Amino acid sequence: MTQARRGQQVVVLGAGMVGIACALSLRQRGLEVIVIDPLGPGAATSHGNAGVLARSSLMPFNHPRLWSQLPGLLRGRSPGFRYSPLAMLGQWRWGLAFLSHAREQVFRETTTALDALIRHSGELHRRWMDAAGVAQRRRDEGWLFLYRSEAGYESGAFGRETLARFGVATATLDPHELHDLEPHLQPIFRKALWVKDASSVDSPGEIVRAYARWLVERGGQVVTSEATRLRRDGEDWSISTSDGSTLRADHVVLALGPWSRDFLQQQFSLKLPMGFERGYHRHFSPAQGATLNRPVYDTTAGYVLAPMVQGLRLTTGVELNAQQAPPRLAQLDAAERAAREALAMGERTAEPDWLGSRPTLPDSRPMVGECPGQPGVWLALGHQHIGFSTGPGTGELLAQLMLGEPTTIDSSPFRPGRFLRD
Repeated sequence: MTQARRGQQVVVLGAGMVGIACALSLRQRGLEVIVIDPLGPGAATSHGNAGVLARSSLMPFNHPRLWSQLPGLLRGRSPGFRYSPLAMLGQWRWGLAFLSHAREQVFRETTTALDALIRHSGELHRRWMDAAGVAQRRRDEGWLFLYRSEAGYESGAFGRETLARFGVATATLDPHELHDLEPHLQPIFRKALWVKDASSVDSPGEIVRAYARWLVERGGQVVTSEATRLRRDGEDWSISTSDGSTLRADHVVLALGPWSRDFLQQQFSLKLPMGFERGYHRHFSPAQGATLNRPVYDTTAGYVLAPMVQGLRLTTGVELNAQQAPPRLAQLDAAERAAREALAMGERTAEPDWLGSRPTLPDSRPMVGECPGQPGVWLALGHQHIGFSTGPGTGELLAQLMLGEPTTIDSSPFRPGRFLRD
């Protein structure tokens, strides 16, 4: 492992939650840091999420109960899950690997690793929001899983048992108790699960941008450009950018989210087994008096509604598809119809519909550590749909590994060598 030391130059590729968190953690340890991103901080995948920071996010999509759900999911009509058969044929190796990890032993390893990463990230988020001056954007009222039937509630027993095993604080609510928490929801839900170990924010993108401003205040740099070529130059790395400039660095951090797979293939001929959990969102100006105090997840209809500065943000479930495939709005439209049954949604805002791709590795864990066969290149990628919840912990873990410090959490579940070889 190629260790870094204070004063060395690090270039971070990617200014999403993960990239900015890596840059902050490295800068706090005295390294010189430049972040490169063609869109700027928090403008891509980190912008389009429900803003939830929840320990309940330790549950991966490929859990052991997935096998019993698979026949229904493959029909492609589930509100919370859609897929492109053509795209999945092109990614059949990733799909088989993803399914092969839906086993009890792997599930326990993944949930243990993600719980540690999420808990550590939550502590850092709280400190960083205070330091960056955006603590007022955080709400600590938890979030709600809503069930339209008793059968739906019973079908979630495995998830509730898993959360209980990790000590996640929850409470089951009847309709009256739900009404006390969210009085403007329509009375269509028979039960709810209040996940108390959760916070949320009113603008995920603004949190990332605030962290980026704090990074610059601490002496880091953020450059709006794109890395086009990465090559070894003696003991250093040379990074060519789209504006024609060339940067030199002792270390490079690759935190490009869904763009990481193609970049590794182009630069190093490395094949990264990455799939894409695409997701959509749409904003609404709620009808007068129709408000939410926290994000809510309609488990039957597969959407999340979250109060944001833009209004109510409606986010969809998963669409497995090629990263660059055209939008397929049927899932978002279906989510809107279902959400209007639950709340007086009002009119759509002028902000356009959003589509993003969440990069997912076969075991639903991110990859954090030095790239095999490329000393001085570090990877922080593959955070599926929980990069906002796990970004700060990822940044700290990567910085600790890079500088040879004792790690706060076990790094072995996230080692790049589990999928990449020299």
